[in-house]
Amino acid sequence: MPVNDLKSVLEQKGIYPSYHRIKILKYLIEHRTHPSVDMIYKDLAKEIPTLSKTTIYNTLKLFVKKGLTISIDFEGETRYDIFIEPHAHFKCVKCGRIYDLPLRTDLCQNVELNGHSPLSYQIVIKGICKHCLEAEGENAS
Repeated sequence: MPVNDLKSVLEQKGIYPSYHRIKILKYLIEHRTHPSVDMIYKDLAKEIPTLSKTTIYNTLKLFVKKGLTISIDFEGETRYDIFIEPHAHFKCVKCGRIYDLPLRTDLCQNVELNGHSPLSYQIVIKGICKHCLEAEGENAS
């Protein structure tokens, strides 16, 4: 995605398009791996020596607040997802990869909440991904 388009995306959300914010947004779009702050820092610090983990954390917090990304808690580790439409996640217990899964939006609408008012919901399915299963099959041969 061209830089001008990234600037436009940020501006439409009321976010000033600084160099670091543009780079972090571009990273999220290009790396649909549900990265953590540490993962983003590790990859971008090589290219941007002035980048700090604090800048990444504050940028992602702003992106979440403005509805540009969502944050997902995976057993105490916060990961970020640029895909904000309702969906579930599959986390492989072997390799740690996280995959987006389609979710019927009506699935959570008829849940009895006993007077509670939900702000959000997360559905995480854990198991072994097809890549790890295939690798196991190859190793068993």
